[in-house]
Amino acid sequence: MGKDVLVSVKIDSTLKKKAEKILEELGLTLQQAISLLFKQIVLRKGLPFELRTSGRRGSRCNRDVLQEADAIENAENFSALDDQFNNFDIR
Repeated sequence: MGKDVLVSVKIDSTLKKKAEKILEELGLTLQQAISLLFKQIVLRKGLPFELRTSGRRGSRCNRDVLQEADAIENAENFSALDDQFNNFDIR
């Protein structure tokens, strides 16, 4: 395993707080969740969820993708951390 590096990002504070609350319920820290995300990106050679361009290019398409992500309210819920890991093939 390589040397640890610091990753710094700007994100909406409300979104961060909501995510941290959910992660706490799952028994994960923000650092652990980001590490899991990165591991899934490497494993799948892409994001662990689908992104579509709808035939458009550039920042408008990116904005649309982010707005679509914001609009998703009926995401799959997991009752246990093991179910989440199994869903994303994390072991």
